[in-house]
Parts: sequence; C-alpha cells; structure tokens
Amino acid sequence: MNGIMIAKRSLTTLLSRTQNLSKERQFIFNNLKQARFCAYLAMQQRTPYSRDFFFRQLFDEKSWTYSYLLADVNTKEAVIIDPVLEHAPRDSKIIHELGLKLKFAMNTHCHADHITGSGYLKKLLPGTLSVIGGKAGANADRFLVDEETVEFGRHKIVAYETPGHTNGCMTFVIHEQGIAFTGDALLIRGCGRTDFQEGDPKTLYKSVHNKILSLPDNFVLYPAHDYQGRTETTVAEEKKYNPRLTRSIEEFVEIMNNLNLPYPKQIDKAVPANRECGVYDIPAEEPKK
Repeated sequence: MNGIMIAKRSLTTLLSRTQNLSKERQFIFNNLKQARFCAYLAMQQRTPYSRDFFFRQLFDEKSWTYSYLLADVNTKEAVIIDPVLEHAPRDSKIIHELGLKLKFAMNTHCHADHITGSGYLKKLLPGTLSVIGGKAGANADRFLVDEETVEFGRHKIVAYETPGHTNGCMTFVIHEQGIAFTGDALLIRGCGRTDFQEGDPKTLYKSVHNKILSLPDNFVLYPAHDYQGRTETTVAEEKKYNPRLTRSIEEFVEIMNNLNLPYPKQIDKAVPANRECGVYDIPAEEPKK
C-alpha cells in the first residue's frame, strides 16, 4: 500500500470519529484535515538520483544566480545550465578536477541580470557547444525547439518551451531523476517578471501551469535565482504555496501588471552580450590552472 493510500485511510478513520462534533468544530476539523493532507503531498519523497548521475548546484552572489553542473558518472560527459561569466574559471576548474568533459553550456533564456558564461567556457574548455532556445533571439551553436532532447552520456534532458518571462524561455526536465530546471519562469514562491523582453503575464501563467506544475507532485524544481537563500522547491509546494500562481489567471495578470519593479541594473549590458553568447566580454587573459 503506497503512502497516499495510507494517508487517505488515516484521514477517513479520523473523520469517522468526529460524527458527533458540532458543525463549527466539524468545519474546523475538516479544514485541518485538508491542510494535513496537502502538507503530506508537499512532503512526498523525491525520486532518488540514479547512481550514475552527478549533480552540483553553483551560485553567483552578485546576481543571485544558480548554475547547475550535471554529468554522467560513467562517460564523464557533462552539461552546465545557466553559467555566469565571472565564474567560468571556477566552473572550468571544477570540471577539470572531476575529470569531466563539458559537452554543452545551456541557457534557459537570454538573461537580463548577468552575462552568460557560455562563451568563456567555450574558450576555457574547447569542444563545448552553447545551447539555447530557438526563440531566444541569441546566437548559439545549437538551438532547441519544444520537447527536443539533449543527451549527455545516457542521460536525457527534455527542453520545454515556457515563454512569458521572455519569448525564448525553456524549462529543462530530466524525467528519470524527477527534476526540472525552470529558469526564471517559475521561482520559489514566485515567478519571473513580465514587464520587459517580450514578457506577458497570461502567457507565463499558462506556461507554468501547463508545462511545469503539470509534472508529478514530487518533482524537485531548481530555479535560476533565489533572493532568500532557498535552493529548491517541489511541484506540490508551488501548487499549494506560490502566492502568485495559486490565483486565477485574471488575478495573476493584475498582480504582475502592478509590481512596479525597478529597471534591471544589468539589462543594458547583459542582454546585448547574451545575444552573442557573452563572447565579447571574455577576459583577455585566461586564468592559470
């Protein structure tokens, strides 16, 4: 018997013991019962990583950006998602120390808050190919379409178009490992802004609900940013606790259209650089190993 069936049976037993309670107490009990069950769903056990899957989360303290290094333990082929220019030497050093071969430097979208490290990593690690969604409006070695697969070793990333923050946003999902990299489309208890770079709140709402929150509840979600020190979330958590995306689409649009956020500090520098894979901002001298 699985955990959900046990939880439902326990709740049914508890309910049977409350038949004689007053209507007011019954109402309170039912609300508590529902809250307990939702909390149980949010805490479902995650899918364990396979033994041949390597995962490393990396961080840029200036832009609050998370990068993700993934690899096949046996073949040593690796990919990095959303690398940051200033940390390309750090990332290449880790890759070198672990004996990995970087196959792809992937971006979830054309970022506005930092310059991608893809171009620099291509220089530091020859043979690396840059990858981005075909609708991102940026240069790269490989352009992805909806549901296209990216392989490293025996592992597969499925790229799903999730526009709304930008036209070119993609979410990268590894179904076997139960994980998804959501970029700026879905953040922890939030989402990407929609007031620049072709942003559209209705499109973002539909993208997140149809492509991300439709994944199994226990899938772990890894965003491109977090500003409160949180590192991950789950589908179940965001379906229950995301203050924006638990609203109706009309309410969501109203919220997003009235955020009144400041103009991004790095956008005028980052977007033009990222459209060229960050290549014209690569430092002139490579760091010594």
